[in-house]
Amino acid sequence: MTRLMMSAAALGLLAGAAQAADPLTLQLKWVTQAQFAGYYVAKDKGFYEEENLDVTIRPGGPDIAPTQVLAGGGADVTVEWMPAALAAREKGLPIVNIAQPFKSSGMMLTCLKETGITNPATDFKGKTLGVWFFGNEYPFLSWMNTLGLSTDGGPEGVTVLKQGFNVDPLLQKQADCISTMTYNEYGQVLDAGISPEDLVTFKYEDQGVATLEDGLYALEETLADPAMADRLVRFVRASMKGWKYAEENPEEAAQIVLENDETGAQTEAHQTRMMEEVAKLTAGSNGTLDEADYQRTVDTLLSGGSDPVISAAPEGAWTHAITDVALQ
Repeated sequence: MTRLMMSAAALGLLAGAAQAADPLTLQLKWVTQAQFAGYYVAKDKGFYEEENLDVTIRPGGPDIAPTQVLAGGGADVTVEWMPAALAAREKGLPIVNIAQPFKSSGMMLTCLKETGITNPATDFKGKTLGVWFFGNEYPFLSWMNTLGLSTDGGPEGVTVLKQGFNVDPLLQKQADCISTMTYNEYGQVLDAGISPEDLVTFKYEDQGVATLEDGLYALEETLADPAMADRLVRFVRASMKGWKYAEENPEEAAQIVLENDETGAQTEAHQTRMMEEVAKLTAGSNGTLDEADYQRTVDTLLSGGSDPVISAAPEGAWTHAITDVALQ
């Protein structure tokens, strides 16, 4: 083989190596929607490709528990709310927060004004409140405990209605208040014809009981593998680039989400509004977990009286190792 031929062969090998992007699978917490726009934008805009990553984004749904998918090896990293992640960690799953794209909570209770509810501390007694389960109930239960309200019903407590992922209980007046996200179900209530003037909302953020939402989580064994840790660094860097692009270009980001919605269930108007609201929650975060926000979440979850979400302060539940490198 001549030197020229050898050089050509070497270049061919290098080109092949450059094309073999490292695979990484992301499990979302819920279905394809603008709540996860940053990841779809990062993929669509080639930000993952720039980091030599081949990222597969798996939508979630009502029958998919992100922590279980992670535990079963179905994903390398997942989007999850911290209460569910910390509860899973206490039960033995070595799950770790590696980045926190969402700075603020979008969770709130939305009530019909006609119920007369104006103050949670005094007016929730005897009322029926719609609550999501499957791990989403933890912030609510902690909040009720801080208010000293039983969730077993009766005139001095609250009756919990196990709410589906819709707003029907409010529309049909089966509940006085329901769980909503600022970027999703609240808009669905408005779309159903109820005006903002006929509603009263209580944001968990304003009540001082907000817990961290939509963080990125991986298993300890994944972090212990240098090659996988390097992929996570590149993934977080590209994802945050996607999030900041989505914040600045909400309409384009919504369109990218729609293009990735294989169900065809989402609408342009709803996704654009969702993206505009989600941008308010990711604003102020560069992806690094704020220790004060983490501590507030832990304190809220520990405040469950005889039935706390977690029974002891977690150890090793988060790391800056990935973001320190990714965002330097």
